[in-house]
Amino acid sequence: MPLYALGLNHHTAPLAIRERLAFQPERLDDALHDLTGARTVQEAAILSTCNRTELYYATEQPQAAADWLARFHQVPLAEVSPYLYAYPQRDAVRHVFRVASGLDSMVLGEPQILGQVKEAARRAEEAGTLGTLLHKLFQNTFAVAKEVRSTTAIGANIVSMAAAAVHLSARIFERISDQRVLFIGAGEMIELCAAHFAGASPKQIVVANRTEARAQALASRFGAGVARLDAVADMLPNFDIVVSCTASPLPIVGLGMVERAVKARRHRPMVMVDLAVPRDIEAEVGQLDDVFLYTVDDLAQVVEAGLESRQQAVLEAEEIINARVDGFLHWMHARDAVPTIRALREHAEGLRAVEMERALRLLAKGEDPRKVLEALSHGITNKLMHGPTRFLNQSDGEQQADASRLLQRLFNLNTHD
Repeated sequence: MPLYALGLNHHTAPLAIRERLAFQPERLDDALHDLTGARTVQEAAILSTCNRTELYYATEQPQAAADWLARFHQVPLAEVSPYLYAYPQRDAVRHVFRVASGLDSMVLGEPQILGQVKEAARRAEEAGTLGTLLHKLFQNTFAVAKEVRSTTAIGANIVSMAAAAVHLSARIFERISDQRVLFIGAGEMIELCAAHFAGASPKQIVVANRTEARAQALASRFGAGVARLDAVADMLPNFDIVVSCTASPLPIVGLGMVERAVKARRHRPMVMVDLAVPRDIEAEVGQLDDVFLYTVDDLAQVVEAGLESRQQAVLEAEEIINARVDGFLHWMHARDAVPTIRALREHAEGLRAVEMERALRLLAKGEDPRKVLEALSHGITNKLMHGPTRFLNQSDGEQQADASRLLQRLFNLNTHD
């Protein structure tokens, strides 16, 4: 079964397009079942992050995935197809290896993407859409990512999305230690941001989340306060830096809410970092004079430093990936040959059984064992050679030359003696 990858990312599509094709976590199982429900797609996994939406799937009809993606999100295919990339077989394997290794990330070498790929594989396995092919692909993917990270310097001097958020805030405020920080959400990205901001010792940290217990668990690690999500509007004027990353399908922080906060702050500047896809903060907020709003796309400008020092590591990583792609494709081709190998062995075993039965009958009659064994060996040899010999004799012209070369290679024949 052919393997494909289809998707779009920060290289090919702006945030406005990416957020229209993002999958909400609670709908992922339904999406996987829907994608494979018609049996056109045999196996599937979905990777959906703030920077990319990708389908990894096995099918005989690759176009079906693009049609499904547009239909599932109720977006005309013509509107999104210019931003989509589709990779068949070798390119698909190489792509997922590069993604998990951090070579295709906005922040080169960032480690979070590997965990996100593992989560995509786990969700597909739980949904029952991860078959033998994709299971083997992801196991190889994780091994390649581990090898790249442990044998190259790709992870050196990483500028993560979380570190970039701190960096952007430091551009506006002289000292983070004098500022109050509000985190909206309590997921992995907020956890990483909290760790980075906590390192700068801000005056106050508060975590607002829909689930208070989860917010409390995160806040306790950093000596932070906890707030309800519905209290954000009232408390917004108290914070200088707001970092938001939730799975909400609709904005949590609206233009009016921020306008009131800015007025209450007497126009002291605010930094707002929206790491969510779809966006948590309405885009119009960025037009306010005293608000510095950054989205995931804006973080790209802070990752240039250090890229040159990592270029050698990239070359080394690409060599590892190319070698592992060849290894995986060899496994795929060998897997495709299994039915033929099985049929060949069954055919040979059938011929052997017939000759063995004949030999046993002759021995039971008292025939000379040496002659019986001689007849047995000749019988097996003649039957096994019948097919290749007939194949060669029935060929003519250039076809016969090709048949001869094939048989010489197949049986390791030396025709020059």
